[in-house]
Amino acid sequence: MMQHLIVLPVVLPLVAGILLLYRRQGATRAKRLVGVIATALLVVVGIALVARAAGGEVTYYALGDWQPPFGIVLVLDRLSAMMILLTAVLALGAVVFACAGDDERGSNFHGLFQWQLMGINGAFLTGDLFNLFVFFEVLLLASYALLLHGGGKARIQAGVHYVVLNLAGSSLFLIAVGVLYGATGTLNMADMAVRLGELPAERAGLVTAGGLMLLVVFGLKAAILPLYFWLPRAYAAAPAPVAALFAIMTKVGIYAILRVYSLVFGEHAGPLANLEQAWVWWLSLGTLVAAGIGVMAARDLRLLVAYLVLVSVGTLLAGIGMGSPAAVSALLYYLVHTTLITGGLFLLAELIGLQRGKAGTRLVRGRPLLQGGWLAGLFFVGAVAVAGLPPLSGAIGKALMMAAAEGSQRAWLWPILLGTGLCALVALSRAGSTLFWRSQGEPMGVPLPRRQWFGVAWLLGASPLLVVLAGPVSDYTQATADQLANPQAVVNALLNDAGGTP
Repeated sequence: MMQHLIVLPVVLPLVAGILLLYRRQGATRAKRLVGVIATALLVVVGIALVARAAGGEVTYYALGDWQPPFGIVLVLDRLSAMMILLTAVLALGAVVFACAGDDERGSNFHGLFQWQLMGINGAFLTGDLFNLFVFFEVLLLASYALLLHGGGKARIQAGVHYVVLNLAGSSLFLIAVGVLYGATGTLNMADMAVRLGELPAERAGLVTAGGLMLLVVFGLKAAILPLYFWLPRAYAAAPAPVAALFAIMTKVGIYAILRVYSLVFGEHAGPLANLEQAWVWWLSLGTLVAAGIGVMAARDLRLLVAYLVLVSVGTLLAGIGMGSPAAVSALLYYLVHTTLITGGLFLLAELIGLQRGKAGTRLVRGRPLLQGGWLAGLFFVGAVAVAGLPPLSGAIGKALMMAAAEGSQRAWLWPILLGTGLCALVALSRAGSTLFWRSQGEPMGVPLPRRQWFGVAWLLGASPLLVVLAGPVSDYTQATADQLANPQAVVNALLNDAGGTP
């Protein structure tokens, strides 16, 4: 069984999705049970993969026993294992929350949810560019349907923008893959890394064009400036469990930039080395500024959280732009923190909206909430964490990021990052006072289901846990950053070692 562990994050949600879509109508309780069990098993598989990858060995699974660089391979290292576990933890909170009734507002929720997990996990594990494109399409197709789950004008409008932009991105992705294949003769990323080191000078321009096209595609997925404008409305309009799962979607773009440009365009690539770094650095700072303005301007709690996702995108991309192992280690710690906390805040916004009646999540004065004390406490924890205030994990992540900045990088990153954090603090303070203090009349709302409370507490509880485990988590992220800085280990594992796991 252990030799097939690497393929389970793809096969498990694939099989669960087929079972859930086989009977489309009725059997709500059975569907919920299958969805929760499958997602919980993914958490267990993720823990096992992290334990397997923690030793530093890079392993791969050769589908059909076709060995690289010719066959399809799934590659496990510290980074991919961490992302699989993070996705599973986020998804478990979201799917349990959905089981309180959100899953019944449309059809096929649980099946589509599992297939989106399959696409996300496949993107994290794949070892070649074409199958990265394939898994991108799988997760996007599922996300199109999930975004429209339950219907409504706002969701349809946001969904149209989301679909059109991502279809354009997919077309550009396919063109970029074709260009790189034509220039290098391979799609396996490890093999492409080797061939770029031996690339004839006359093909350098073609490869540069392909590499920059990929950066545009990944930047669209990550929502980097100026390609971010689709995200706030789409995330704010999505059903709460879907928006929570979407918190990992931008991280797929971040992961793709880290993986492709550290492995394919690393130091071995000669004049093509670090092709993305200068572009990502300046665009990340611009993203932070734009996100800070959006946070201050938001007049709806869902939209505010969506702009906080953009703040995290700018922060993470700044770590890539700095380029050092210390910066990559810091961004990985911050990535775990921000994914779980923003996912939890999307779920919390739904709970607040349910108890505010017609006011919903709009930041306007309303009546007191029936369970306002508990909701205010959770909002306070989430706000402190996402704004980067001590003693929660956001402060540790930002401190690590600022400590990793060197020379002139500090002059740019420190004031922009701290200024954006101040914008988030002001906006969240204003939202909290409006929602919980500036209320009039008798309390309103109905008691919220325990499943919804569990989903929020599961995700927001990650922040104090990341503080308690800051040492081991930082050690893991530092080892991951060092592994990314040594792409030769992946090349050796895939191309030089004999045999794979069929």
